[in-house]
Amino acid sequence: MSRIANNPVVVPAAVDIKEDGQLLTVKGPRGTLEHRVHDLVQVSREEGELKVSALDTSKQANALAGTTRALVNNMVVGVSDGFEKKLELVGVGYRAQVKGKTVSMTLGFSHPIDYTLPEGVTAETPSQTEIVIKGSNKQQVGQVAAEIRAFRPPEPYKGKGVRYSDEHVVRKEAKKK
Repeated sequence: MSRIANNPVVVPAAVDIKEDGQLLTVKGPRGTLEHRVHDLVQVSREEGELKVSALDTSKQANALAGTTRALVNNMVVGVSDGFEKKLELVGVGYRAQVKGKTVSMTLGFSHPIDYTLPEGVTAETPSQTEIVIKGSNKQQVGQVAAEIRAFRPPEPYKGKGVRYSDEHVVRKEAKKK
């Protein structure tokens, strides 16, 4: 049995969970998320908790039970608290600005980069060199952060580029004469 699937998912009072066959809908103060549960996995509700279990003893069913438990937990946390990723812009003249659903960035190219945020994700810029991406879907928040970082990933010599706030860039020594 998956050790992750053994832990129940604690459901806060503000979160409402609806099961319709294999479709699991989680509704909370920050939005609604849906997930289709695999046929080898069963999700059952017991007094404020969700339990995930495999329907047979195969290796695939155990793996899917653990994955489903993690996904359901991320959905519950997302609709109750939400997720956020922080990005930092390091470099002379690198700056960002949010205009509605668009993040406009100057990253040392000959043109500004405008990134349109998908539905369900918001961004804010506490300073010109910081971007905070927020949303209820963990996968979507991480994908948006990765796409913004991909415009100018940090380079190893000067460390310039877009990086996660907790990312450590390994620096290289410059070429010697």
